[in-house]
Amino acid sequence: MNKEPDSPETQADRSGVTRRGFLKGALATAVIAPAIAAELSTDTAPIENAKLVADLEKYRTLGTWVEKPADIQPELEGDQTADVVIVGAGYVGLHAALGLAAAGKKVIVLEREFAGFGASGRNAGYLGGPMALEYDLFVKRVGNEQAARILGFYAAGVDFVEKKLQEHAIECDYNATGVIRAGVDPSQEKRIRDDMATAAGLGFSFQFLDQAAMRARGIPPAFLFGSYAERGGTLHPGKYVMGLRRAALQAGVKLYENTALLAFAEGATVKVQTGKGSASAPFLIFATNAYTPQIGLLADKVAPLRVSAIETEPLSAEQRASLGWPKREGIITAHWTMESHRLTVNNTLIVTTKRLNYVYGSKTPNVPDSEAYQALRVALHERFPTLPELEIRACWSGYVSLAGDALPVVGAMGAQQNIFYSAGCSGHGVGTQSLMGHLLAERILGTEDPLLSALNHETPWLPPEPFRWCGIKGAMGITNTLDDQVDRRVRERRTS
Repeated sequence: MNKEPDSPETQADRSGVTRRGFLKGALATAVIAPAIAAELSTDTAPIENAKLVADLEKYRTLGTWVEKPADIQPELEGDQTADVVIVGAGYVGLHAALGLAAAGKKVIVLEREFAGFGASGRNAGYLGGPMALEYDLFVKRVGNEQAARILGFYAAGVDFVEKKLQEHAIECDYNATGVIRAGVDPSQEKRIRDDMATAAGLGFSFQFLDQAAMRARGIPPAFLFGSYAERGGTLHPGKYVMGLRRAALQAGVKLYENTALLAFAEGATVKVQTGKGSASAPFLIFATNAYTPQIGLLADKVAPLRVSAIETEPLSAEQRASLGWPKREGIITAHWTMESHRLTVNNTLIVTTKRLNYVYGSKTPNVPDSEAYQALRVALHERFPTLPELEIRACWSGYVSLAGDALPVVGAMGAQQNIFYSAGCSGHGVGTQSLMGHLLAERILGTEDPLLSALNHETPWLPPEPFRWCGIKGAMGITNTLDDQVDRRVRERRTS
């Protein structure tokens, strides 16, 4: 595991990271994650103002996956003690709590809103392995041997979640038909094949689907070819995280919702302060992902990026029949900033990512992103041109946590090395962050799994503001332009 974060100056000296290097890394990392979005390019196809207004009227602060629980747990009051205190009730926090409770530990989980409020309840619901990682950002830095172990961590996340769904009897519409990374333009084939070759060299093979194979699977024709990962699939992230919440409460975990962390003090016993009380324990886990910089941690390692999504009204029987797509595989595209497309069990289409956004100062306001929704609407109608009248049911946004090498950031800090942190889901959090919670629980119980030690590496340093904002926004502008060029060729080919 990583040790306590060094100062920015020390990290820059050790890793050789420069502002120019950061900008190059930010440019590459702007492509990842089954979920991310930013500024709208002037090249995006126009949408009527009335449509934009109508879309914004359908904005949902939480999205369509989760609602505030009817049995909201009380705010922490008074001074409480436990064996472990966890801050954050998403995938990491709840899985860590379940693992520790199973070993007989007294666990307190503090959540500022309610369990599943953040990315765990808003993501696209892709359970995927090591497909579409940013190999260029880390393979040469860590070497092939460690890179192969890192890919093994991602692959293990799929097996872990599938096991836990059965163990905790969580019904979340899991569709284990794999994930396809598709090209929408012939120019994207080389990138897909190059990434497949890199993964194969590290021991992980994916199947290439040419146009004939894609049509044989019934994949909509806008997706020309792709790499196919047989393991994994899609699920309902809200049902998943609420299933974990239910399991944790049944296991005796003390969950305090509407309980914001105000401060914490290091020591052999760590004490966290909240608005109406405190919690003390020998161990503390920060399972706060994109919100971590706001509590004064990892601001030089991770940045929160806004992800947006739209969901359509249910398809009619005729529309569903015309679409094909019988196995409902999750589809992500090979754009620099990917699109994700999935068909839910309710026959709605959910489209995410396409544009990234970063708020100055690593802030995470829970607000709509109209430009992202417009870009997603354009993507929806360009990939499914036979459904021009399909209306938007809802749109929403949330935040993922991204490191400069697009890898997880996990480690321990404090003089006692008894404060653990996890961030950097980079849009792959359903599998990796679920497994991460379990691995942190094992670490506290005295065992460091090789899957956890595989992630021990030097995370690139991110510069302070305003350089961070300038670098990320600049990279987004470049990747948007590159993606717009691809989409323009697709339009020209369709209309020629």
